[in-house]
Amino acid sequence: MLKLLTKKEFHNFFLADIISGFGVGLTTVGANWYVLQSTQSNKLVGMYLTVNVLAGFLMAPFAGTLTDRFSRKKVILWTFWGRTVPMILIAIVISYLGFSMWAMYGLAILTGTGWITYMAASRSYVQAILPKDLLGAANAFIEVSLQVGMFAAGAISGIVLNYTGFLTILIVNIVMFLIASILVASIKVDDRVASQGENTSGFLAGVRYIVKHKVILSMGIISILPLIVTQLFNVSSPDYVLTILKANSVVYGIADMGYGIGGLIAGLITGILINKFTEKNIVVFFFSFASAALLSLYFTHIVSLTIACTFILGLSNSSLRVVINTVLMERVEKQYMGRVTSIWNGTAQLVVVFASTFMGMANDEFGANVGFLWMAIIMIIGAFWSLFMLSTAKMKGK
Repeated sequence: MLKLLTKKEFHNFFLADIISGFGVGLTTVGANWYVLQSTQSNKLVGMYLTVNVLAGFLMAPFAGTLTDRFSRKKVILWTFWGRTVPMILIAIVISYLGFSMWAMYGLAILTGTGWITYMAASRSYVQAILPKDLLGAANAFIEVSLQVGMFAAGAISGIVLNYTGFLTILIVNIVMFLIASILVASIKVDDRVASQGENTSGFLAGVRYIVKHKVILSMGIISILPLIVTQLFNVSSPDYVLTILKANSVVYGIADMGYGIGGLIAGLITGILINKFTEKNIVVFFFSFASAALLSLYFTHIVSLTIACTFILGLSNSSLRVVINTVLMERVEKQYMGRVTSIWNGTAQLVVVFASTFMGMANDEFGANVGFLWMAIIMIIGAFWSLFMLSTAKMKGK
């Protein structure tokens, strides 16, 4: 695994992924709490996240097509610069006017479109520059980079919000994007994948490709369940800490840090697990493990147990991402990878568009812990679905 870090084209990307992930994580954690603290409304938190995921869903067809037509490195740079400039304008608005829900909606659109484009480009970039035998290790490193950034963000976001405010978080995110841009711009590698004919170009060609390949279709459906749960967790978590646990933003940040630690450990161990256990056993186990943690959050209201369960959820979701992304990278042809990634991420966004708002309203009506019951049911479905899909003859073959 460590020999990957000797490759400059991956080494610089890895560092940029950590740095940009820290900025994105800081803004994600901070924005949810900032909206709730300023409005005292779970409905508006849900609306903020709905705008975020709707923007990502609408961007998905363009993100995948851009990634498969242009250099993945250039698209990654566009996602950094394209978020930096508007974020500067949003920071200016907040510094002069204070809290503005319209400015937050603008931030939601910006982060939603930027995230889904970056995910398509960055994952396709890794697939394009590395041989198949290194993809498992690369996905493990990607998960480490994501969780290091998110872990660090969770660790300090509550403190920054409590003592300085949300404007500081935006400024830090802007700086992180600029540093990440410098690292990626210094990479000298041609990662563009040539199209194999006109019939392979366009978003609809990507959809046809997925439908034609049943293994990719099945794994893609399974892959969106942890993404949906992660988004719904972001809706329920702030109010759960505030109203159920009766705690402050520092506890919220520590709980979010627990998720990051779990994800970090997943990145360190999943590469080893892939070599020792079958894909089916790993996927079914972590779906079941996450279900148990979410049910515990629903039935118990203890700060220490909340942090432990959040850790388990981070461990499980990240392990699932590593395994499923590796399976998809091994099977998807390179000229389709951007569109395949954006299609599944966009599908998850479409589901969350409706679920986030509905969950925010349900939390206002029935209490924030009810969201964790819904999430547990989704993960239980994932466990049974994976057991069935990964046991079929077609899914066993590499």
